[in-house]
Amino acid sequence: MPMTLKNLLGLSLDAVAPDKAHIGKLLAAAERNLADARLQGLSTENRFDASYKAIMQLAMVALNANGYRTMTSKPGHHQTAIQTLPTSVGLAQNKVIVLDALRKQRNLSDYSGDLVSDAAAAECLASASDLLAHVRAWLAAHRPELL
Repeated sequence: MPMTLKNLLGLSLDAVAPDKAHIGKLLAAAERNLADARLQGLSTENRFDASYKAIMQLAMVALNANGYRTMTSKPGHHQTAIQTLPTSVGLAQNKVIVLDALRKQRNLSDYSGDLVSDAAAAECLASASDLLAHVRAWLAAHRPELL
């Protein structure tokens, strides 16, 4: 059976009403984080973190626009948010694989103190920027009343 968002209700997702104001705040926050990620004076880790935060905010927009949110009381809500992007906003699986690798890199950095390479920070920024464009285009095409 193909994965649907409804299949995940109660397991890793809660149902919520799509919220235009909430989506607007998350989109604005993602844009601020992307602007921060472009600041060359920041450390590589902080530029990576800002880009990653934007990815998570955009994944939350994608879920909210479909009437869902992750259950943050359960472990793995970042993984759920990223892995539902093909279903929530039609993101290509190859892009999800990259986003999931960035999630794993973030965990290593946050929880093990691993250094983030300039290449990883650049990839995270590029992926976050692409995701912003994708989510905005999906909203315009499928849920314009939420923009």
